[in-house]
Amino acid sequence: MSGFLAGLCVAVLPLLAAGFWLGRRTARPENLGGLGTPVEHATFETLHTASLAAPPLRAGLTGETARKSARRLRTLLGTDALCLTDQDIVLAWDGLGEHHRTEIMERLGSPLETGRGEAFRLKCDEPDCSLRWAVVAPLTVDDRVHGALVACAPRESAVLVRAAGEVARWVSVQLELADLDQSRTRLIEAEIKALRAQISPHFIFNSLAVIASFVRTDPERARELLLEFADFTRYSFRRHGDFTTLADELHAIDHYLALVRARFGDRLSVTLQIAPEVLPVALPFLCLQPLVENAVKHGLEGKTDKSHISITAQDAGAEALVVIEDNGTGMDPDRLRRILAGEVSPSGGIGLSNVDDRLRQVYGDEYGLVIETAVGAGMKITARLPKYQPGVHSAGPLPRE
Repeated sequence: MSGFLAGLCVAVLPLLAAGFWLGRRTARPENLGGLGTPVEHATFETLHTASLAAPPLRAGLTGETARKSARRLRTLLGTDALCLTDQDIVLAWDGLGEHHRTEIMERLGSPLETGRGEAFRLKCDEPDCSLRWAVVAPLTVDDRVHGALVACAPRESAVLVRAAGEVARWVSVQLELADLDQSRTRLIEAEIKALRAQISPHFIFNSLAVIASFVRTDPERARELLLEFADFTRYSFRRHGDFTTLADELHAIDHYLALVRARFGDRLSVTLQIAPEVLPVALPFLCLQPLVENAVKHGLEGKTDKSHISITAQDAGAEALVVIEDNGTGMDPDRLRRILAGEVSPSGGIGLSNVDDRLRQVYGDEYGLVIETAVGAGMKITARLPKYQPGVHSAGPLPRE
């Protein structure tokens, strides 16, 4: 990631340089309304234009995103025409001379194959067309050429060749960010699937066994538990976004605990203290339930006396603080570290490493789980959830079928 950020800085610096150069070339003594010198004003304008071009590109290189960004990119270069292509077609054209589309695509074979920029003379018989030169700058992500930025102008210009190359590098950085976003989404989806596979077999078997035990002795109780089971599994196996709300996650935990209490009876007690103001907080889907399941397992495993689990969710300013604590068997801290590092199989530590990884991916390394434990001393798990994080939004209530 540090190398990537360094690349990002390298890609932004040419934009600043372009703004400085534009300011020097267009410097005039008139008052700019307190915006600074002409050089500073041009730099600010360059950065502003770049910021407007970036959001569409963060969705990848498509016809729609190319159309939304092409005009901003042409403004950055100050050229008469600009187009963005993929490997096969012109995705968007902004400015004069759109009749050059076919000619340009015919000349892109070498740049798209080698990843090297190129400039060439345009052939044109139309008397009103002022375009005579095209500068091609490939768009690359991870050494793969995705397409090209092509700037067209009335005359050959070494400055345009350099500027087009630098802007293409900046566009490539935005496409790399889009690729990283997509990779993160695929990774989160894969981890959610893995978590479902990890939780479902033993939980479904045990729940159905408990429900079956009440069918003859207490049919009404069996019916209630069957509804709890249906609601919980429906939530756990939903296909409705990567994020949920704290309220929905706690509601699913309530269904889960109803089934657990039916199985263990008085051996398990649970207390909840939830601040109402944190209920709308968005968080990764199936983020807390595995922690509660872990507490249940460690709270009851190898114990004959009663076990207790407490779940609290507090308002902590810009964050929601969720604490899940049990008085169970606990765990050797060294083994816990190896589980979270993925060095040993998490038998008895259901979902801990999965949840820790997802929290770090979504919020950053400083938001990993904080776990306090020792053998025979129970376990306390603390999760900090920012109330606002770019890109973290609940998909809304689960649609009813």
